[in-house]
Amino acid sequence: MTAMILSAEHERMGLWGLIEQAAPRWPDQPMLVSRQGDGATFGEYRERVLAMAAGLADLGIGRGDVVSWILPTWVDTVVLAGALSRLGAVQNPIIGIYRHREVGFCARQAGSKYLISPGIFAGFDYAAMAAEIAVDVDGLRTLAVGPGSFPRGDPARLAAAAATEPGDVRWICYTSGTTADPKGAKHSDLTVGAFGRPMAERLDVQPGDRYSLTFPFPHIGGIGLLFMALERGCTHLLDETVDPEATVRFLSEQGCTHAGTGTPFYLMYLAAQQQLDRPLFGDLKVCPGGGAPIPPAIHRRVVAELGGVGVASGWGLTEAPVLTNGAVDDPDEKLASTEGRALPGVDLITVADDGTRCAPGAEGELRAKGPQVMLGYMDSSLDSEAFDSDGYYRTGDLGIIDADGYVTITGRLKDIIIRHGENISAKEVEDLLFGLDGIADAAVIGLPHERTGESVCAVVVLAAGARVTLESLAAALADAGLRRQATPESVEIVDALPRNPAGKVLKRELQRQFGPSSTRDPQD
Repeated sequence: MTAMILSAEHERMGLWGLIEQAAPRWPDQPMLVSRQGDGATFGEYRERVLAMAAGLADLGIGRGDVVSWILPTWVDTVVLAGALSRLGAVQNPIIGIYRHREVGFCARQAGSKYLISPGIFAGFDYAAMAAEIAVDVDGLRTLAVGPGSFPRGDPARLAAAAATEPGDVRWICYTSGTTADPKGAKHSDLTVGAFGRPMAERLDVQPGDRYSLTFPFPHIGGIGLLFMALERGCTHLLDETVDPEATVRFLSEQGCTHAGTGTPFYLMYLAAQQQLDRPLFGDLKVCPGGGAPIPPAIHRRVVAELGGVGVASGWGLTEAPVLTNGAVDDPDEKLASTEGRALPGVDLITVADDGTRCAPGAEGELRAKGPQVMLGYMDSSLDSEAFDSDGYYRTGDLGIIDADGYVTITGRLKDIIIRHGENISAKEVEDLLFGLDGIADAAVIGLPHERTGESVCAVVVLAAGARVTLESLAAALADAGLRRQATPESVEIVDALPRNPAGKVLKRELQRQFGPSSTRDPQD
């Protein structure tokens, strides 16, 4: 009964309600610890939120105002999210890789009153960009901040917090498109926070556990982890930039129990472990996964070399974050090869090309209903295509739901290479590449070809000292069971794959770099 009462209160009070409840529950428990030296207990977090909320109110920010913020993963950034929630503002977190065109589009479409940014960070002048955008966006004000320089004020002057209705838009989160304009997904506190508790249960997150939050906090996954901390009493370990040595050392020294969150991170951890004669993470429970499917070979290496149960992957989108997640007590083979089962309350189906529902084990487009599904797009004209006639959100991901409910992502509707009329799943080839000796990272892309339509190109990062040729790669893939028609016809070796903050490979960048390729004549 208590849990049901808390849930109802959360729906009314939203993020601020969770902050109010967490502070007296774990007043001295660390909530945030940053590699840069800042930190806050749950009690301190509440006090900092109130002081910042008062400072923002002094700037004229209040209920219903839209505030865009493009900020690193600072403790003060997490405080800002709480402060804006206390004021009842609508938040538009923007990932740091966005630049003038995308940020300007977001602020303009969202109707932002403020754009909060760093000054110069990671070699880029965000404040100058914000000032240029403000010239073209009516009514937009800018605020440049840094750790310790966010607005502060007297909490005694704050008006009473207003209740938040479940359907109130409190977040506008834009997808990370690379060529088209970003799409703004409207979320409430209820939809953004819906996955924190069930995901924590799947991952056995307990009070005092130390969970890595070293990816960009403005990503919707970061916002959801804030809700998780407030509900479970765990500590989040923050880093403003990811450094292969310093970040991993920080997580190790802090006793990280949940070391996420995607293939690039696991590769860093594995490389660091190979240099040590002791466990890198002595208290590791699990490596949470997200952003992109994890190759089974990576999971098996994590189990063998890092310990814990391995990788427990989750799957979702900006429009519907974390629809599925693996659990620490799942069978090893399910952890290795699936994205877990649907979270409680999620109705997940697969739909065939003809619109009929697929039987268990058959591939189709994954569609979902659930408490974390967005309220709709900022551009409402996109909603009719996003949802089917039965109200399911069309994820655009291809997958299989087996008889036990475990979900395997097999590709994207648009991540299919069509060669000589045959559909080739890029993920199928990528998973095999990750199992080959000498391959540290890999992506498979389709390149235009005048005769075959598309050719298959493998873009690989080699392990230290490894060498590969197209012939050796093809032979190894054949030995691994790949059919000849899906074998890469070209291989490109790079130092690193371009990825977005969620860990997804930016395949369009690779296609621009290595294509079009109409001069090569792939074998039939």
